Amino acid sequence: MNHEQSKHAIPDLTVRIGSLELKNPVTVASGCFGYGEEYNEFFDVGLLGAIFTKAVSKEPRLGNPTPRLWETPAGMLNSIGLQNPGVVTFIKEKIPILNSLGTTWIVNVVGKAIRDYVAVVMEIEKAGGAPGYELNISCPNVEGEGMEFGKNPKVVEELFTTLRSITDKPLIGKLTPNVTDITLQARIAENCGLDAISVINTLSGMAIDIETRKSRLAKPTGGLSGPAIRPIAVRMVWECANVVKIPIIGQGGIVRAEDAIEFIIAGATAVSIGTGLWLDPDCPMNVISGISDYLARNGLAHVGELTGTANLDSAT
Repeated sequence: MNHEQSKHAIPDLTVRIGSLELKNPVTVASGCFGYGEEYNEFFDVGLLGAIFTKAVSKEPRLGNPTPRLWETPAGMLNSIGLQNPGVVTFIKEKIPILNSLGTTWIVNVVGKAIRDYVAVVMEIEKAGGAPGYELNISCPNVEGEGMEFGKNPKVVEELFTTLRSITDKPLIGKLTPNVTDITLQARIAENCGLDAISVINTLSGMAIDIETRKSRLAKPTGGLSGPAIRPIAVRMVWECANVVKIPIIGQGGIVRAEDAIEFIIAGATAVSIGTGLWLDPDCPMNVISGISDYLARNGLAHVGELTGTANLDSAT
């Protein structure tokens, strides 16, 4: 096929994350898409590459007190508190729905201690398992005096090694950006046999009401997401892509196809949309079609040809 012919061919959007083949590189981020069925009225969610479920913990969580959300310039602060019905209810009520949606789904696993992550995964495995698991290491580690798991390399290594030993399903580490060097977590994930990493989770932020001098959130701080963090996320994806070979799922402020393409060029195999869903529920469909159009326009037959092609010798 010559270049002129390839410009008019339909590009191949399939990507692989461990043993999973996704029909395209566009996924939806944990905490922003519920458990799948909530967006079916807007578009066919079966067209997505994958769904990352809302967090699942060992026991039900009520979440943080309100207010939990605050809009910021080009972003949003949230302090939901990982509200979820717990793993038993997830298995009984949510897995049947997820299995009916026609696309891959990956469980976002959270816990206060390593044994909590183990309990969630083992419970789901006993019930037939999930296609894959995303390990959220931005959770506070109670046994580490409230420090995020991701900020303690030894705990990260123990968590990843332990979970790798109890399942052969794809494991994805969702890395915290609230560290000096995110590549340390990335290397640990690869060395522990994880199949991929999600880069990045929200950045810690705060907003204060100047009249009351109180936090805009019930909790003093929250997680900042949206376009405001995209340049940081793109930089961190690029940094991780330079030190590991496992796939990277890039996320952080994607609202247009151009944003997703930027992440892929930086080194991401797939991307995940979060806050963009709140701005426009059709955002994922627009991003999928936009990536396909870009590949066709540039004579690329497969999305993988674009991954990690950043030319950083000089500025635009």
